[in-house]
Amino acid sequence: MPAREGTYGLIAEFDNPSDLVRAAKQARHDGWRRMDCYTPYPVEEAAEAINFHRNKVPLITLIGALMGLAAMFSLETWINVLAYPLNIGGRPLYSWPAFIVPAYEWTILWAGLSACFGMLALNGLPSLYHPLFNAPNFRDGATTDKFFLCLEALDPKFDLESAKAYLQTFQPLSVVEVEY
Repeated sequence: MPAREGTYGLIAEFDNPSDLVRAAKQARHDGWRRMDCYTPYPVEEAAEAINFHRNKVPLITLIGALMGLAAMFSLETWINVLAYPLNIGGRPLYSWPAFIVPAYEWTILWAGLSACFGMLALNGLPSLYHPLFNAPNFRDGATTDKFFLCLEALDPKFDLESAKAYLQTFQPLSVVEVEY
């Protein structure tokens, strides 16, 4: 039976992180790809179990830093060579050593801003709503003492009844269907 319209997925609740990690490793091994773990504190083994290693923030930061460097060098070159050329003491119009400090400042500024806004964009923030907030057990235990494994309905392997039976094999405290 395919997932009903409006179903986000199934969420299994566990008492301890070791059960969550065991279930996540097994689900990954069995071919599930669209899943996520939710814990009240960081559990590195859970991130490794679901093969979570996507981090594009350093690349975004590097691109922002290079754009800041290029923008300031271009601006200073344009001002000093083309727009307002001033011959002071017979020095050359394009004197790049004088451009280093402002270009460095812009590099740091653009890197910091691109890291901040890139992280927010990649995290999907600001987001005041997530479908998991519809699950009462998630609202009550996600930030205190419970551990959750969510199999998303977007996974090609997802079938509501078979996924529910699959999650029951891990003996969770509960398995709940999450709707949008």
